[in-house]
Amino acid sequence: MKLLSVNLGRRKYVQYTDHPEGVTGIDKRPVEGPVRLAAPGPKGVGGSGVAGDDVCSLRHHGGDDQAVYAVAREDLDDWERELGRPLANGGFGENLTTLGLDVSGALIGERWRIGSQVVLEVTSGRIPCRTFQGHVGEQRWVKRFTERGAPGAYLRVIEPGEIRAGDAVEIVHRPDHDVTVALQFRAVTTERALLPRLLAAGDALHPEAREAARKYVARHES
Repeated sequence: MKLLSVNLGRRKYVQYTDHPEGVTGIDKRPVEGPVRLAAPGPKGVGGSGVAGDDVCSLRHHGGDDQAVYAVAREDLDDWERELGRPLANGGFGENLTTLGLDVSGALIGERWRIGSQVVLEVTSGRIPCRTFQGHVGEQRWVKRFTERGAPGAYLRVIEPGEIRAGDAVEIVHRPDHDVTVALQFRAVTTERALLPRLLAAGDALHPEAREAARKYVARHES
């Protein structure tokens, strides 16, 4: 398992975003050399956990619980075959493009060591939005991406440091539950009846997903 690329996005003006200023950092490109990762601060205040990566909509993106976004190269390859066109590393707006790692099959709370310094913890799957659809340029993209159910993973930074393309990725902790990124994604999108199962992931689960699960349980127990 290894890191194929570290991808950064710079603030740019586009026609397809709901951002009031018409800007987004979703167009991420691989970069050379080491890049520093660190916890950026709470959502709404902190942006990306990846130095040099712009987050324009702090309301929906960035913050400690979604500091880094990872996508498996294998998933990009699957989409390449379906779409009939190439998708570069960073093509889904991911910070990390991995190889040999089942990103959407990772457990919530699973920890990855990348290189010699950085440890990340899986928190949730990525929810597709209008900006993502515009960036990819495919009709019905949000629906198609959701139906596929392989969203990639958001991660928080547990141990900061530098990473670079080619670094080894090692799973250093797997929690004792069965709540995967893919299951969490289905629970908050297409299969709400799965929400109670998310609570088994405890505090490692993204706070917004945890709150949704708690509200669902409270409504159905009353």
